[in-house]
Amino acid sequence: MKLLVIGSGGREHALVWKLAQSPLATRIWCAPGNAGIGQETLRGRERVQNVPISAENLNGLLEFARENQIDLTVVGPDNPLALGIVDLFENAGLKIWGPNKQAAQFESSKVFSQGFMERHGIPTARSGTFDTLPPALEYVRSLEGRCAVKADGLALGKGVLICTTVADAEKAARQILAERSFGEAGSRIVIQELLEGTEISLHALCDGRTAQLFPTSQDHKRALDNDEGLNTGGMGTYSPTPFLSEQELARVSDQILRPFMAGCAAEGITYKGILYPGVMITKEGPKVLEFNARFGDPETQVYLMRLKGDLLELLLCSVEGKLEGKEIGWDPRPAVCVVMASGGYPGPYSKEKIISGLEEASRLPDVKIFHAGTSSFGPLTITNGGRVLGVTALGADLIEARNRAYEAVKWIQFEGAQYRTDIAVKGLR
Repeated sequence: MKLLVIGSGGREHALVWKLAQSPLATRIWCAPGNAGIGQETLRGRERVQNVPISAENLNGLLEFARENQIDLTVVGPDNPLALGIVDLFENAGLKIWGPNKQAAQFESSKVFSQGFMERHGIPTARSGTFDTLPPALEYVRSLEGRCAVKADGLALGKGVLICTTVADAEKAARQILAERSFGEAGSRIVIQELLEGTEISLHALCDGRTAQLFPTSQDHKRALDNDEGLNTGGMGTYSPTPFLSEQELARVSDQILRPFMAGCAAEGITYKGILYPGVMITKEGPKVLEFNARFGDPETQVYLMRLKGDLLELLLCSVEGKLEGKEIGWDPRPAVCVVMASGGYPGPYSKEKIISGLEEASRLPDVKIFHAGTSSFGPLTITNGGRVLGVTALGADLIEARNRAYEAVKWIQFEGAQYRTDIAVKGLR
């Protein structure tokens, strides 16, 4: 099969790396890709090719898929899904993996998602939706400022401001709703009560009728150690977490996935692809913070290091509605991913810094370096984004996986490199 993967981050590198291992794959292109993706090969032979087409150039991607007779397109990021790339490809008779525009609303509209959860009894935080400032300010005061203020639309994973005081919450509401710091994504906001507990990431592969739950993982969103600093796209993750037993995970599936799929059926939504709920485990039980309509990044990196079997076969089952009864195998060993970012991220940062040590780090056992914000300059690999690399390792236990990931990090150098030193520490406590 000839495959097209859309995107350029660490998630897409992980997808390409795993898809390239499938005996079904004969050629893979990635649009636009990155330096690491362009170095992957299919079972040591055919090289993966990067294509200079933006992930949001839907017509350009469609034309490429037609010209090259692509058998399956795999969509990584949220924006093309929200823009309707799945509908466009399906209307052209092409097979594509990911939720259609209607289903992608679970991520592209916090307002839609919150309303859906309330309609179908999915446990979530108490919230209010606002498009004008005065009632929003009144609501944050009623919560005594302890709330999450969320832009309705897509904001590169950064459109959520966590507040613990009335002053901070009022500032966040003004920033998003009045000052439009996230552009049109902030024309409406959702304000949620601040839930107390442990946050985890869940993922489920869906085929329109069936949802297959993945093991747990835990993302680290803040830029600095001890969950301090600004919100980012994710500075690292690990899987599995120790916070839910198998029995508790089954209960979460019953409380969240079952009503989600039933709600979709009731509202005529066909959900195919990955459903990624962020969940807070509270004293009252698990509650959904928000839904994402694609693989998490960097969760993808740890999941695909642990996934046994053929990812391409699973994605085809998802597209074709054949997931029911399909077994998904997982390596019992934990995986840890440490994100190395450009200095200043998530604020302003410089690009085109030379990266060294990649070959040495890659030689370590059970280590894989997934590229995110990188590009090639002749024989050199240089930085080209905020999150640069996802240094990922497996280990016999969480301590070993963590130690391996950080050992690999020490080999890699570029000017201004920053990373958290406490990834997975919560899992060891």
